[in-house]
Amino acid sequence: MAPTSLPIDIGIPEAQRQQIAAGLGQVLADTSVLYAKTHGFHWNVTGPMFNTLHLMFMAQYTELWNALDVIAERIRALGFPAPYGGKTIASLSSIAETDGVPEALAMVRELVAGHEAVARTARTMFSLASEANDQPTADLLTQRLQIHEKTAWMLRSLLEG
Repeated sequence: MAPTSLPIDIGIPEAQRQQIAAGLGQVLADTSVLYAKTHGFHWNVTGPMFNTLHLMFMAQYTELWNALDVIAERIRALGFPAPYGGKTIASLSSIAETDGVPEALAMVRELVAGHEAVARTARTMFSLASEANDQPTADLLTQRLQIHEKTAWMLRSLLEG
């Protein structure tokens, strides 16, 4: 006999959990596309800033990779499947994939835009989390916003002057 799924009773009604999980799915999709883009840029960056950007991109894609699991596990804790697969992720993400291999500073500009996009997506979730009294999701979103806003600032600084 197969085990049955126990109902989830964490103080957040199913409809609210479903809305939050759907929003987190968009955060997951944006993070996934940004991860792939950052990793690809790490592999393909060239020019006088090669070493700096190669190492910076590696630190960034590693952080994004680890974030994917945290976001997906929160969706699962809310009782819903985490989205996966290229077609699904592409349909949920607000970040477009990159065609070709841009030059180094164009990569930096794209990553600034990507981190800002994830921040915007995450920020839209706060009202849902707040209405549902969902502190774990609000905490996750706060942590993601801090990272994406700081990373965008650091990348943007490379473009000044």
